[in-house]
Amino acid sequence: MLKANIAVLVSGGGTNLQALIDAEKSGIISNGSITLVVSNNANAYALERAKNAGIKSRVVLKSALGSQEAFENELIRVIDDAKIDIIVLAGFMSILSAKFTKHYENKIINVHPSLIPSFCGKGFYGLKVHEAALAYGVKVSGATVHFVNEIPDGGKIIMQKAVEIKDGDTPEILQKRIMEEAEWKILPLSCEKICSQIVKEKK
Repeated sequence: MLKANIAVLVSGGGTNLQALIDAEKSGIISNGSITLVVSNNANAYALERAKNAGIKSRVVLKSALGSQEAFENELIRVIDDAKIDIIVLAGFMSILSAKFTKHYENKIINVHPSLIPSFCGKGFYGLKVHEAALAYGVKVSGATVHFVNEIPDGGKIIMQKAVEIKDGDTPEILQKRIMEEAEWKILPLSCEKICSQIVKEKK
């Protein structure tokens, strides 16, 4: 069966990567196959997850390459060599330049832990997003999967899911609930949606 090749870019624990691996195993992702995991951190636990799932992984370090441009050129080389159709940013802690995002226009997706356009853009990542949501007093937060362009969190929205904020929530508790109830659900679904479009185009 024809499938779209998926590359997942990671920096840390890889919980979103695990959600994608599980979704492929269970058939939620049926039109795509994770064929490559790339990390910009040699110690990322996500690499262990890739190994356990039998997925090829690569480490590309900006510190070893000396500049953002050299780092991105190496990323492009690794991704293009693997004949990747779609790139998923799953906790990838590196802002990518316009040159990189243009090279893969409408081929990079990201999950952000809020309902864009709230609590997004430059400086909003990780717990900072949830801290801001709680400080503002919003009653609902959630997650958004969107295409990636040169503006942080600025690409077209693919899917969103709302999550209720409860009394006594801390940023950590809210982060966990949004991951479990929103991120780990809509990231695989969005990935499958794009993969099925790619497969149709290939046919």
